[in-house]
Amino acid sequence: MPHATGRVDAARAVVFSPLEDLGRAELVEQRLTDAIVSGVLRDGERLPSETELARSLGVAVVTAREALEGMRDKGLVQTRRGRDGGSFVTYDRDAAARMLQARLRASSRIELRDLSLMVRAVAGTAAEIAADRASEDDIESLVTIDAQADLTTAGGARRALSRFQLETAAISQSPRLVHEEIRLQSEAGPLLWLCLGEQEYRDRSACARREVIAAIRAVDPAGARDATAAHVMSAFGWLVDQRARLEAEDPTGRRTGREEAAS
Repeated sequence: MPHATGRVDAARAVVFSPLEDLGRAELVEQRLTDAIVSGVLRDGERLPSETELARSLGVAVVTAREALEGMRDKGLVQTRRGRDGGSFVTYDRDAAARMLQARLRASSRIELRDLSLMVRAVAGTAAEIAADRASEDDIESLVTIDAQADLTTAGGARRALSRFQLETAAISQSPRLVHEEIRLQSEAGPLLWLCLGEQEYRDRSACARREVIAAIRAVDPAGARDATAAHVMSAFGWLVDQRARLEAEDPTGRRTGREEAAS
């Protein structure tokens, strides 16, 4: 099973891996933004140069430059000149919250459902396989993560959830599942787990972890998968309701025409 440091390195490797689609500045910006919001890239961290970023993501230098400009406009990146210059992460919680709300408002119900289905498929499969393969030491590592969870803040709950799901994927002994879990945590996690801003959902998340642990301990693959799936779908339900609340607060933010019909 990989060590924690290796997992952090793996997460960063995913952030700076080539984009699957032809590189557009919006895709580069979204990936880096999600990595910042999810904590993979931390406040004050120096980003690769435009040339290095373009090479690692498989895009043109002008595309990487445009993405960084967009992030500067949003207050996520600050560029300094000189010998020790470069682009540095400037994480602002309020700005991040506004961006996530804007992203939620721009997502249709169909898109949110698809996002949750993908997370459910990967996390649920990892839990199912882990229930067949977990050793006593593996189970204890999950118990420790749960016991150390800080449920007093959204950030603490997110970190506990991320660690738990990544540990479960590692226990499955599938490198592909681990890779997909890391990728989804970076790209989907910040939006999907917005519900953890509420104490009720932080408590629900803790209950879900204990259900998964109990199922893995009982060698109950279906139970582990179902508990994980129910957790994800609860988050999806909250997202749909929150999107409706945001639109009710600002009806002018609604989309019209075909986009609105698709929601």
